[in-house]
Amino acid sequence: MVKTKLIDGYPFITYAKQTFPTKDMMQRSKEFCQWMNQRRTVREFSSKPVPQKVIENIILTASTAPSGAHKQPWTFCVVSEPTLKKRIRQEAEKEELESYNGRMPEEWLNDLRPLQTDWRKEFLETAPCLIIIFKRSYELEDEGHKHPNYYVTESCGIACGFLLAAIHHAGLAALTHTPSPMNFLSKILDRPENEKPFLLIPVGYPADECWVPDLQRKPLEKIIRWY
Repeated sequence: MVKTKLIDGYPFITYAKQTFPTKDMMQRSKEFCQWMNQRRTVREFSSKPVPQKVIENIILTASTAPSGAHKQPWTFCVVSEPTLKKRIRQEAEKEELESYNGRMPEEWLNDLRPLQTDWRKEFLETAPCLIIIFKRSYELEDEGHKHPNYYVTESCGIACGFLLAAIHHAGLAALTHTPSPMNFLSKILDRPENEKPFLLIPVGYPADECWVPDLQRKPLEKIIRWY
């Protein structure tokens, strides 16, 4: 039973805690780690559509992420209309072509070679939908007052992490795409001035034959320090 009370005039509810015996905790954490370790960035998508309700549930999961002062400074734009996806691909490839042919230093290009990426971004049209996350630096209130949001970049980053986990949990594939600069997304989607593009994520089923780099993640001793 959920209990409620006011603290300094603000409503609070009892936390619906879920605890497990140590043995179950160990098993659940291990299984989730193994499942998430299968997640890979995918660049070869099927065009098979994804049910809208699945995308909605994924975004609702992302929106459960913590945010500065609980301002939830994000907007998730879902693009599935072919003409819009084509425009986004065209503009993204313009930026990527310049990046791969002058903007990126040689060291960066060398680091990308094992991934075999280039400026061509067919997945922006092939994937059935694109989820574009916009960060909201402030909110427009009555009479034009700009109310700031807090820790916007950190909050959106956490939400995107939740989003990627939810996509993988649903059995779908995704790619984090960051054409730079990304201002063209604001123009194509006619977003308001308080929103700036943060991340572009194609989402869908992997292609029937889908190849990903054989990557190895850093071992535990390389990523953790106990104090």
